[in-house]
Amino acid sequence: MSSATLTTAGILLLTVVTIAYGGLTLLMHLARRKAGYLDNPVRRGLWTAGHAHAGVLVLFALVALPYIDQAEASDGTRTLIRTLFVAAPILMPLGFFLSVVRPQDTKPNRLIWLTVAGGASLVAGTLLLGVNLL
Repeated sequence: MSSATLTTAGILLLTVVTIAYGGLTLLMHLARRKAGYLDNPVRRGLWTAGHAHAGVLVLFALVALPYIDQAEASDGTRTLIRTLFVAAPILMPLGFFLSVVRPQDTKPNRLIWLTVAGGASLVAGTLLLGVNLL
């Protein structure tokens, strides 16, 4: 595995700490019946989605990383693919969390568009990697 891919894997593995902390935070909100979380279905749903997407997308990126070094692509394209795979599990959950930061928020603000940016990053990275593996 290339040093760039190992570095990317290291960064992704470090994000698992933040995902674990987020899970603990959500659990504490539930256990302590935190106002603005349990009684706010929009906020609860988006924060749950953010946490779940973060975990799944980090795992997906870690699984995809070894294939990047096998792809018939330039170094610049490989760097772009790595960047897109790291951006997705950061941008998408941020959109879910930051779009309903205040406990009284009952609809997402404009930061929900970060989820779209994360999704676009995921799609672009996956397509680039897939095409370059063919």
